Amino acid sequence: MTTRPAGPITCVVFDLGGVLIDWNPRYLYRKLIPDPEAMEHFLAEVCSTEWRLPFDLGAPMVEATAELAGRHPELRPLIEAYRARWPEMLGGAVDGSVEILKEIRAAVPALYALSNWPAETFPHARARFDFLDWFDGMVISGEVGLQKPDANIYRLLFERTGIEPRSTLFIDDVADNLAAAEALGVTGVLFTSAEQLRADLAHFDLP
Repeated sequence: MTTRPAGPITCVVFDLGGVLIDWNPRYLYRKLIPDPEAMEHFLAEVCSTEWRLPFDLGAPMVEATAELAGRHPELRPLIEAYRARWPEMLGGAVDGSVEILKEIRAAVPALYALSNWPAETFPHARARFDFLDWFDGMVISGEVGLQKPDANIYRLLFERTGIEPRSTLFIDDVADNLAAAEALGVTGVLFTSAEQLRADLAHFDLP
């Protein structure tokens, strides 16, 4: 999915998880719960997406894991592992994406990141992925108490950086996040793979 910009692209904004960084709780929980069906049930019903979402807004993990473990004492070690062993959920860089990021870095005046990510775990990613230093700036949801697709997080990015929405291209792997940015005048590109991203960027003479 792409939208056409009103003029030349002078800024590119990347999402991180799912676009540049491969994050998946299954990388950890496959080690802890050998049965695939039981693991999926645990991630769907216990350490679920709904339970994890507040972390992206800055909610403390230690309090949430303690509260959840109190409701499921028989699962306490598994629940506490979510916080204690979080770095094991990082699978690495997404194949091909970092090379595109490097090329775009040399092709546009401004490069930023906008990501839904817990503030307390982002330092693990910072320590592991050197390419995070390539950005001119970042807005991390857990650090600002806002998350995509809330329009206010995009407005915060504009205010902090001074970028012009209509000359900005935003790459994200979630369609709702792109729709919210596009409503503010940003050009959106839906990430599905590095190969598709490269093909989409060619429409904008990027990288």
